[in-house]
Amino acid sequence: MKHYIIPIFIPHLGCLHQCIFCNQKRITGRETPVTAEQVTAQIEERLKAVHRDRWIEVAFFGGSFTALPAAVQRDLLSPAHLALEQGRIHAIRLSTRPDCINGSIIANLKKHGVSIVELGVQSLDDNVLLKACRGHNSQDVIEATRLLKKSKIQCGLQLMPGLPGEDWISLLATVRKMIELRPDFVRIYPTIVIKDTVLAEQYSQGTYQPLTLSAAVARSAYMKLVFEQAGIAVIRTGLQATEELDSKASVIAGPYHPAFGELVDSHIFYLMLAAFLEQDVIGRRTEIGIRYNPKDASKIRGQYNSNIKRLVQRYKLTAFNLSPDSAVKNGSILLTLKGDNYLLNKNMINRI
Repeated sequence: MKHYIIPIFIPHLGCLHQCIFCNQKRITGRETPVTAEQVTAQIEERLKAVHRDRWIEVAFFGGSFTALPAAVQRDLLSPAHLALEQGRIHAIRLSTRPDCINGSIIANLKKHGVSIVELGVQSLDDNVLLKACRGHNSQDVIEATRLLKKSKIQCGLQLMPGLPGEDWISLLATVRKMIELRPDFVRIYPTIVIKDTVLAEQYSQGTYQPLTLSAAVARSAYMKLVFEQAGIAVIRTGLQATEELDSKASVIAGPYHPAFGELVDSHIFYLMLAAFLEQDVIGRRTEIGIRYNPKDASKIRGQYNSNIKRLVQRYKLTAFNLSPDSAVKNGSILLTLKGDNYLLNKNMINRI
């Protein structure tokens, strides 16, 4: 059954710190505080649009929900909890900070039907967290994740590669620690420079250099591959495109792309093919055939056929034949080389 999300944006509500990268109004496109009446109206409006069987979730995004006063949390959750008890929705999720989770907070969430909590982690390198002015450390993440998993609330962790002070060594350490925590899912949001933030000032002063788009895609592809091979779902890579972000008035620099997730998946397909071709002898690399699920067509080719061009040039291919085939499983490739067939998938990539 497909998911249907009813988003409720609560920009900056509950936030205890001003992180160097954050301008919530520009990220969410909202700046007006949300009321219980607005939550009710949003739920009712969105439910009217659902005409097929869907797994429906009300999701509170944007702020640090559990840092809000208990009365405000209750008011905002009540309309969603009522819809849950009536059987009109299936789940309630929210986002918050790792240092805003404890036993009493979790008890209140469970009382109001919350079953999924996402933690804004960004990194598990304490030096990176300090430079980002997050106001929490990696131990707070570990403890919050432990408490949520103990309470049987699904726990998702949000990461932000490319923050000041992070390098590949730091990123690798964060990924390893994340796998040890065993979250239910992960989101990956590469750092972008938003107008009217401390990070924007650092960028203008030359003290911060964001990742290039290609570097952000490579790091995100690595993270996605490793997490999924460890059995941890990656439910999103890259910020959700909004009119505010797409206008280019908000993003000063950094790897923002409205189709970032597709760029990541396309890079993974490139790695799948390259990993196989690296095992072959150059003299045999003359012609290959690729059969793929039609849903993967743009990801196989890459943006502007970039995957095809790179593979042909690097491996001296004389022909590269692409054929959609609905019999091929989504995310896999059936490769033909010298009359032999090879089934490729992302689990075969063990080095990047």
